[in-house]
Amino acid sequence: MVFQNITDEQYEELLKNYQYSFKKGDLVKGTIAGYDSEGAIVDIGAKSNAICPEREAKLNKEDNLQDILKLNTEYEFLIIKEEDDEGRLTISYKKVASAYNWKQLEEIKAQDKIIEGTVVQVVKGGILVEVLGIRGFVPSSHLRTKETESIVGSKIELKILSMDAMQNNFILSNRKVYSDTIEEVKKDVFTQLEVGQIVKGEVVRIADFGAFVDIGGVDGLLPLSQISWRWVDHPADILKIGDKIDVEIIGIDTDKQRVSLSLKNLEADPWVEAKGKIQEGAIVKGKITRIKHFGAFVEVYPCVEALLPQAEVIQYQNEHNTILDVGEVIDTVILKFNPDDKRISLSVNLDKK
Repeated sequence: MVFQNITDEQYEELLKNYQYSFKKGDLVKGTIAGYDSEGAIVDIGAKSNAICPEREAKLNKEDNLQDILKLNTEYEFLIIKEEDDEGRLTISYKKVASAYNWKQLEEIKAQDKIIEGTVVQVVKGGILVEVLGIRGFVPSSHLRTKETESIVGSKIELKILSMDAMQNNFILSNRKVYSDTIEEVKKDVFTQLEVGQIVKGEVVRIADFGAFVDIGGVDGLLPLSQISWRWVDHPADILKIGDKIDVEIIGIDTDKQRVSLSLKNLEADPWVEAKGKIQEGAIVKGKITRIKHFGAFVEVYPCVEALLPQAEVIQYQNEHNTILDVGEVIDTVILKFNPDDKRISLSVNLDKK
C-alpha cells in the first residue's frame, strides 16, 4: 500500500498502530535487503530493518557473506539482541543453520552413515575436522593414517562416534569407515576384555570426574579416584589428551558397553606398605594436603592421608599462635590405624619440648 500526502503526525500514528512483537530468542524469517560495513541488512517485517553481523552469518571464516546470504532471498534467523538506539534488531543466521546441521548430524549418526569432513588442524591426541560447519575431534587412535601433518586441508571420510550439541562435544572416527560398524567393533573388543586385565590405552577426553581412555575401539572411563593413590584435584593435573598409558580393567558392563579402568592399581598399595611403618601412638611428621571446613587432610606416609578434625586444627593453631596452610609440615599423633579400611584417627602433638 502506498500513502501519498501523509503528514508527520499521521505517519507517527500509523507506526503506533503497527502491530509487531519481536524479542530475543524468537525465530523469524527475513529477506536480504542489502549489505553494509557490519553485515547483511535484513527485512523481517519490523519498523526498521534488522542487521545480521558478518560473524553471525558465516559458518566458516573463509566464506563470503554475499554468497551465504544472497540479495532478495528469504532465510530464517534467530533474534540475539533486541533493538538498539537506532531501533535495529540483531539477528543470527549461523545459530539457526548450526542447529539444523546438528539435527542432520544426529540423523547421520542414527543411520551409521559415512560423512565427509575437512581436516582443519592437528592437535594433541588427534585432529580437528569440520563437518557441516561444525568442528569435531578425531582421536589419533581413530585415524587410519598416522601421518597427520600431511592431511591438513584434505577431506576424509568419517563416522560419528558421539555427539552432544549442548556440550558442543563431537567425536568422530576415520578408522571406523574401513572396518565393520561401530557396534560390531565394540562387540568384538568386549569379547576380549576381562576384569583384572592390563591393557594399553590412549587418553582421548578429560572431564572433571575422570578421563576417557581408548583401549582399542572402546572408550573406558578412568574415574578421578582411580588415577592416583594421592589426592587429585582434576584429571588434567596428571593426564593430558594423547597420553599413552597402561590401565587395569576393574569393571565391565557388556549391556551398557561400559568399561571402568584404574591407573593407581598398577602401583603398590601405600596402605599395605604403611602397615609395618605406622604404629598407633607414634608421633609422625605429616604434610597438610587439603584444608576443609571440617578439618585438614594430612599425608602421614607417602600417598596415605588422615583427617585432622577441625577441633584439633583450632587447638594446634591456638597453642602455636599460627594459621595452618596447605604444604605445612606438622607433628601428628597416630591414635588409631586401620589399614584394611584405610582409616587413621589423628591428633596433633602439642608437646613443645
